[in-house]
Amino acid sequence: MHPRSLLPVICIVAAVAAVVFYSPPPVSAQSLSLRSSSFSVALETLQKHINYDFQNIGLLRRAMTHSSYSEENNKAFSILGEDIIETTVSLRLLAKDVDISSKDLTDRVSEISKVETSCAVDGMRLGLQNVVRVSSNTNSSTSSVVCGAFRAIFGAIALDTGKSDDAGNVFLVVHGGAGVLCTSKSVHFGRRTWTRLCLK
Repeated sequence: MHPRSLLPVICIVAAVAAVVFYSPPPVSAQSLSLRSSSFSVALETLQKHINYDFQNIGLLRRAMTHSSYSEENNKAFSILGEDIIETTVSLRLLAKDVDISSKDLTDRVSEISKVETSCAVDGMRLGLQNVVRVSSNTNSSTSSVVCGAFRAIFGAIALDTGKSDDAGNVFLVVHGGAGVLCTSKSVHFGRRTWTRLCLK
């Protein structure tokens, strides 16, 4: 066999070997530890702010992970959390006024769970824009990212306790105190200011 005919085979073998045996430059343990450590501290602080200690901190970790950051993210938790918030608010409003019209109920529930108002405001008040992990191309302060993380907290709590009622009770306290439902609060969010209306 002519040496030139072996050249393509040698190139392919070399390329495969380079891929198999290449290891990226090591990330220093200190650098990895600092990133992990600051996120862990942020999660501990967040647990204090919501007055709930997770039995499985991995659930909160996932709740604070945006889909731009990882495939293991908070999207499903956020859907569960939104349902918990809406159910909790509906129950609270109906318990206070069983004769509330379906339109009024829908409007109030919608206002409390709306991304641009109450949901994002509550998330910003908790500082979630500084906690949620996002890719370098994603702005963690956008209302959809903050609101998704806020909702995901309550999905994570329901999974942690196995009870959606527990998550709903934490929501009520975080949102405006037990027994109070608020639709928005006077908070500067981007270029907008929202005013919170509380219903006792």
